[in-house]
Amino acid sequence: MLRWARLATLATLGMTVLTSLVMPGVGLLREPDPLPVVLGALGIVLFAAALAGVLYAAVTPSVDPGVRRRVFAAATMASIPLAGPLAVPDWQTWAWIGGSVFATAPMLTTRRWPALAVMAAATAASAGVALWAGDQVRPYVAITVILGLSTLTISGLQVWLWNLLIEAQEGRAAQARLAAVEERLRFARDVHDVLGHDLSVIALKAELAERLVSLAPDKAAQEAADLRRVAADALTNLRAAVHGYREVDLAAQLTAVAQVLRSSGVRCTVTGPDRELPREVAVQLATVLREATTNILRHSTAGWCEIAISGTRMTVTNDGAGQAAPDRHSSGLHGLRERLAEVGGALRTSVEGDVFHLEVTL
Repeated sequence: MLRWARLATLATLGMTVLTSLVMPGVGLLREPDPLPVVLGALGIVLFAAALAGVLYAAVTPSVDPGVRRRVFAAATMASIPLAGPLAVPDWQTWAWIGGSVFATAPMLTTRRWPALAVMAAATAASAGVALWAGDQVRPYVAITVILGLSTLTISGLQVWLWNLLIEAQEGRAAQARLAAVEERLRFARDVHDVLGHDLSVIALKAELAERLVSLAPDKAAQEAADLRRVAADALTNLRAAVHGYREVDLAAQLTAVAQVLRSSGVRCTVTGPDRELPREVAVQLATVLREATTNILRHSTAGWCEIAISGTRMTVTNDGAGQAAPDRHSSGLHGLRERLAEVGGALRTSVEGDVFHLEVTL
């Protein structure tokens, strides 16, 4: 989804700016002298190429726009002597180029004052070209400002929408990371509460037994026996904590999953079981549901998700899967398949268009 949105944004920006560059091309047709035609064509092509680089950088977060900005500035400066005199005074060729520079200013920098400075510089350059060519200043300035504002309205809206989409994607990823961190912290607190007291007792009894070895061997043996008992209790408590961590209540898991997905901008519909399920079935379904939710947040651009449990069967369906087939070698899903197979269950996945479908039967 994000890739297609990026391509659509690039296409819209390209068409918008290409339309504004058609008008300088008219100057090539109106210029009778071959040399200015060649120089003007060179200036227009260089400017168009540099402008394409700026537009590409504007919708490609991984690209450093610094070099493209400098190239764009150099191409703009070069276009003044190359295309400025073209078809003067019959056609205001560079005024149309200046309009494109004016409209591109917000894509060169996200700061307001530098962008306004670029707009003012484009307008001033257009007026300077008019004076240099001995033409009237007012038509040049009017073309630059009007074309710049109209193009900026369209292209600026596209870039703004693209930035919103990127922020939403980053927010979804951050939400998934936050959920994982909160779960790890909860588990750490549980382990600390369970083991903190037992480990303190073990440390004290070990120190006492060490001191009594030479003074009172019988007492030291008794302390060592107590130490072994406390250590065994601590191991039992730790296993119970891990067991409880892994075996999440199904109803609580359904509620938590719906909240996480909705807070990440995914419309979530949940249909829970119509009766209380056996404990082992509920544990297995909750484990699969947790993994499926993680995959939705990390590996899709889902806009909606449907979760349904009927008897011992659960389905999870979401869009935003793109054209990628389900990864049969995924460690998460592969591990779940093995775990379900041990209790006679099965997990199946499929992709239809951009809709991913997961089904569990027990």
